[in-house]
Amino acid sequence: MLFLWIKAFHLISLISWFAGLFYLPRLFVYYAENSDNRVRETLLTMQKKLWKIIMVPASTLTALFGFVLIDLTREATLFTLWFQIKLFLLFILYAYHFYLRGVVRRFERGVPPRSGRFYRILNEIPTLIMILIVILAVIKPWNR
Repeated sequence: MLFLWIKAFHLISLISWFAGLFYLPRLFVYYAENSDNRVRETLLTMQKKLWKIIMVPASTLTALFGFVLIDLTREATLFTLWFQIKLFLLFILYAYHFYLRGVVRRFERGVPPRSGRFYRILNEIPTLIMILIVILAVIKPWNR
């Protein structure tokens, strides 16, 4: 029963984290496509709060509950190919997560944004990774 509770909290924190991963690049689009300094300041405040209040705690809890799940199912999952691919995708997702923080910091320093189109494309990365991770976690191809 404890395993199921941990899994539930892992999924809840993961969903919260993904909400931020989806929304933050959308705020970048609005920032890039708006030249009004007051609007940009509001968008920057939203970006910083989204990062600090939602994304950091949710990503941390996702990892924490994930590590507990790995510990509880170590023999059954750790050495399977599907799980190793999933971990690799998670590494890419966390790199993307911290890349987004770097974008916010550049906006804080006054570095001009890239195009709205760039941030729209950037916004598709977590979707692709999420699709692959869900397929790996549910279907568990190459499971032996």
